[in-house]
Amino acid sequence: MTKMEIRPHQGAGAEIIDVDLMNLAAEELDAIKQAYADYGLIFFRDQSLDEHGHINLAKKFGSINVNRFFAAHSDYPEIAIVVKEAHQETNIGGDWHTDHSYDLEPAMGSILVAKDLPQTGGDTLFVSMYDAFERLSDGLKKTLRGLRAVHSGRHVFGSGQGYDDDTDAASNRISNTDAGDQLVDPTHPVIISHPLSGKEALYINPAFTLQFEGWSAEESAPLLQYLYKQTVPESSVCRFKWQPGSIAFWDNRATWHFAENDYQGLRREMHRITIDGCLLKAS
Repeated sequence: MTKMEIRPHQGAGAEIIDVDLMNLAAEELDAIKQAYADYGLIFFRDQSLDEHGHINLAKKFGSINVNRFFAAHSDYPEIAIVVKEAHQETNIGGDWHTDHSYDLEPAMGSILVAKDLPQTGGDTLFVSMYDAFERLSDGLKKTLRGLRAVHSGRHVFGSGQGYDDDTDAASNRISNTDAGDQLVDPTHPVIISHPLSGKEALYINPAFTLQFEGWSAEESAPLLQYLYKQTVPESSVCRFKWQPGSIAFWDNRATWHFAENDYQGLRREMHRITIDGCLLKAS
């Protein structure tokens, strides 16, 4: 085994140091996969991952999910371009959410690589949904284990809504409203048994969860808002400060994230590859 080291990160996740993602030994890959399952969120620094390396790394974890809505790399369609130009005011992902909960089989996770960073700002915040579940009372855990929730992306990616209704946010960054209109709203367990770790995790999010199955939106709102508030206490938030060569790899089934939009007049470009997931099972 090499000198690779896994260090828990404040709030959520872990940072893996002294490893070269372009030249992984088999035992290093095994340790990274285990850390990913355990923490649901891993970070790397000082990497030189080009597009081929990015794609090859993703394929070690599963098949690639080519994004239907984000602008794609001109030469590598597997890579989604997450960019905010200096003249744009709205960023992408600027609220708490988890990606792809609007799909029947939510994507496992994404590998995000820093390409062009602002001189200041642009941090990404994360929270652990393992920890969010553990902070709930035993009584509430029991209640939630019996519930499913309805998720949707139509209000975010559909015609005349969400990004399509915000010219600055779309602006060649988000498109394909036809696919957004055709999304079918799935239901998922509110408490899942995580496919990799077996841990219980809270699986709802403010961006894509509409209501509990069998409940009205009005009935669902108070409990959903309570759960959202309990998920993001300041002490449990991980703030990842991007640097050249930084990489974040999160599990959508175990985390939320929030891209801060505090760098007006500056450019930020990230490359993202998303990996396919599976049907989620109740705990």
